[in-house]
Amino acid sequence: MWIVLLFALALSADSKDDAFIGSRRSYWAFRVPLRPPVPEIRNVGNPIDAFLLDAMRQKGVSPSPPLDRSRLLRRVTLDLTGLPPTPAELQAFLRDRTPQAYAKVVDRLLASPRYGERWALRWLDVVRYADTNGYEIDAERTHAWRYRDYVVKAFNADKPYDRFVREQIAGDELYPGDAEALIATGFHRAGPIHLVAGNQDEEMNRQEVLTEMAGGIASVYLGLTVGCARCHNHKFDPILQADYYRLQAVFASTEGKDIDISTPTEKAAYESAKTAYEARLNPVKDQIAAIEKPYRDALMAARKLALEPLLRTALDTPEDQRTPQQKTLAKDAKSQITPTWDEVLAQVAPPDKARRTELRKQLHQIEYSRPDPPPNAFAVADTPQAPPTYILKVGDYRNKLGVVEPGVLTVLKDGVEIPNSAVGRRAALATWLTSPSHPLTSRVMVNRIWQFRMGTGLVGTPNDFGLLGERPTNQKLLDWLATEFAASGFSVKAIDRLVVLSSAYRQSTNDVAANSKIDPGNKLYWRMNRKRLEGETIRDNILAVSGDFNPKMGGPPVRVPIEKEIYDLIFSEDEPDNLWPVALDPAEHARRSLYLLNKRTVRLPLFANFDQPDTMTSCPVRSTSTHALQALSLMNSGFLQQQSKRLAARLNAECGGKRSCEVDAAYQLALARVPIAAERRMAKTFFGGGGLLEDFCLALLNRTEFVYLP
Repeated sequence: MWIVLLFALALSADSKDDAFIGSRRSYWAFRVPLRPPVPEIRNVGNPIDAFLLDAMRQKGVSPSPPLDRSRLLRRVTLDLTGLPPTPAELQAFLRDRTPQAYAKVVDRLLASPRYGERWALRWLDVVRYADTNGYEIDAERTHAWRYRDYVVKAFNADKPYDRFVREQIAGDELYPGDAEALIATGFHRAGPIHLVAGNQDEEMNRQEVLTEMAGGIASVYLGLTVGCARCHNHKFDPILQADYYRLQAVFASTEGKDIDISTPTEKAAYESAKTAYEARLNPVKDQIAAIEKPYRDALMAARKLALEPLLRTALDTPEDQRTPQQKTLAKDAKSQITPTWDEVLAQVAPPDKARRTELRKQLHQIEYSRPDPPPNAFAVADTPQAPPTYILKVGDYRNKLGVVEPGVLTVLKDGVEIPNSAVGRRAALATWLTSPSHPLTSRVMVNRIWQFRMGTGLVGTPNDFGLLGERPTNQKLLDWLATEFAASGFSVKAIDRLVVLSSAYRQSTNDVAANSKIDPGNKLYWRMNRKRLEGETIRDNILAVSGDFNPKMGGPPVRVPIEKEIYDLIFSEDEPDNLWPVALDPAEHARRSLYLLNKRTVRLPLFANFDQPDTMTSCPVRSTSTHALQALSLMNSGFLQQQSKRLAARLNAECGGKRSCEVDAAYQLALARVPIAAERRMAKTFFGGGGLLEDFCLALLNRTEFVYLP
């Protein structure tokens, strides 16, 4: 009888779930994409153009004329590499009048190691990567940068996207012994984690981690907002509350872990370097401690006298003679009388403080040479047992309802089963996600590629393909691209190449009044969308133009100097260079912005002013704001002042002081074109009035044309 009752309850629950999902199961995003036929349009060889022209003709819209060749070269070079074309590359392209000239440029750029760096900036936005944990302490993650470098290498190698996804979700399970696949699982730890001092609610912390993991999978790969189902069935999409916790259950046995991937030789080298480093460091630390000791002792003695008698007695009792109660009291008493470093420093007499400051400077110099630890993968691993996962009432971990088994979204389930064993859950999820027939995975990624290159996605909400997201502006093109992606072996470069070779990509950004009346939002792509460079890319371009750019790739994140006002706002003036130790080698300061320390609570003003994401949540599309701080950053910052001087020195060296040459070279370096007649006249007037070359360079780097793609 009990079996019959349980079976009846199960049927009732299934019926209720089916009723909730209902007709929404047939929503376009939840159906397997079918390859539509390419519209037959005369003299159109690129399928992308065929789909777009077909849609334009139905609406009475005409495409815009193509961009001129020099601006096209700048656009595609910045798009694919994030760096400007060199004057030599510009001249070579302009001289090559063969029909294949542009395609050869595209192939060269796709083969450039800068391609992977360019893609990594966008991918790391989506997975909310940073080099620190976030929140109050915001501690650094020593080995997290290896995931960043993994992403760069994966895009450069054109790693098939299905393999790329599988490695990030379950590289440790699917490819045991593969260090790169293990590093890839750092995806699960890319987001913020709330690590603070003091007593912790471990169950609450664990629930936050599971929320991050489940949300990351949904946003990045499924393009869905499953977080709405934490407290109840999704109000708009056919996602059950039970589905949300089934997805969390996939990660029930997954824990973040730094895994040793070093060789015995690397370990031995580190230990030797560490011994030598500490031999130089410890004597200086001892001298600083000796200066501080009398002041620290005096503070502790005074505070001890102010303690309550019970606390003082417990503290005076030898440790091995304390009662259990006295042990607790002594611990409390010690915390009360122990001063912080700034409290000690406030008591240090001026002569001692001066000596301490000099010793601190010595200490910092030595600390710069701290040897890097042996390689570890900032990864995840499975625990032997998977704890049960519960549906939580209104998402509160203290209000547990029924137990759920690991699974995927019911609306997309299609027979997939996730094992109950601790190991293999993520592998099954990864296999399901990367099936060529999965309704969302390919669509979501080709939409990201399209949005990256064309400025807006075919689905304007790249992280939300649900009912509240935007509908595709051209679903036939989206589905054709998704099926082509799978057919091409999930090659990102193949789709990228197809997009940038299209006539649609090569259009100008000029407005056409007749088209604007019909399609003011440019949803038909009758012109190219105007795109502004990211703050990081603006900085990289300034370095490239000035000649300072350091092309070194990969490795631990680099600290560059920050404005004194920013340092004083965050850190203490009494600890010079201690909390923000910049790289000693000035060449490291000119590294690509991708390799600078990405600290969640400290963003460089240039990046923040140009809308760098906060890395706390997935950012599929960067906002583009316009405000006065952007102009101030580009005109008045110490970095721009310095780089303008460097560019002036470069022009002077290359042109031997010949003014007309300097003007032409400056335009070619910064804007990939020669100046027009009016610009030559303005330059002549500027210099004729006593204008300085460095000021001319600063003005050029402040042009709207410099910070926007053509």
